[in-house]
Amino acid sequence: MTIAAVLVAYAALVGTLGSRLLGRASWTARAPLLAIVTYLAAGWSAVAALGLAGLTLAVHAPAVSEGLSHLIGACVLRLRDTYGTPGGATVAGLGLTLAGAVAARTVLTALAHLRAAGRQALQHAETARLAGHAEPALGAVLLEHSEPAAYCVAGRHPTVILTTGAIQVLDPAQLDVVLAHERAHLTSHHHRMIAMARIGRQVLPFLPLMRDAEAQVARLAEMHADDAAIRASDPRSLATALVVLATAGNPAPALAAAATDAVQRIHRLLDPAEPLGRTRRQLLRTTAAALALTPVLLALAPAVLALALGRVPAA
Repeated sequence: MTIAAVLVAYAALVGTLGSRLLGRASWTARAPLLAIVTYLAAGWSAVAALGLAGLTLAVHAPAVSEGLSHLIGACVLRLRDTYGTPGGATVAGLGLTLAGAVAARTVLTALAHLRAAGRQALQHAETARLAGHAEPALGAVLLEHSEPAAYCVAGRHPTVILTTGAIQVLDPAQLDVVLAHERAHLTSHHHRMIAMARIGRQVLPFLPLMRDAEAQVARLAEMHADDAAIRASDPRSLATALVVLATAGNPAPALAAAATDAVQRIHRLLDPAEPLGRTRRQLLRTTAAALALTPVLLALAPAVLALALGRVPAA
């Protein structure tokens, strides 16, 4: 029961403090992809911790089959003694209920979201292709519409969609960098990262980190696409294009170039900060990996200690 309590406490701590620490961190705008990974690792580690908390309560309940060898039986006895709780079958049942509830909610939520998102993306892309026409030179589908807009639709048929209004107001350099931004969304699979954050929020909506992660991941995905787009272009071209698209009206839904924190992105493009150093990046990668592994390591710690205490005793 001690390990289960530690895992629940870990989930609560990461779910509350994680939101504050990451929300206030200045490094996230300097390494947006790494920040996305950290958000997802922290949020999903809380989900894993709650599921494993239930399993650690129930691990001592199953009886050892008489057909097992003496050595394996002795190992199981030691693990049962280590994980065992005074609550017996009642506590084990509650543990299995918790683990099953977390697993079932996660799987059902993910399936429902992915099915709905995939269907919507497919319909959107097919409708755009029917209403517009492909422009191979642009690598996009062109729609006749006076409102300037550029966005992409991920899914089975990844599509970049551009309106004639955007072509009219953007010069060639601006148009190229906007299209590069949208293609970066597709090649980096930002839609999957946002989906993971959204599913996590639906699974554990009471944790601040999970509530904030979707918006933060979407914001950081825009920055990451900006970074990819300006590798071979002038940042000022993208900044100017963002101003044009952001002030032209409401962009179409999905991963739109002007949809998220345009002002912050423009300042970031015009006054870029120094990139993170190698040491700090490695430290942050290690932190993200540690967040992902911590629930498993906490759950396995008693087993490892039990099996490491000298020779396994006789059954």
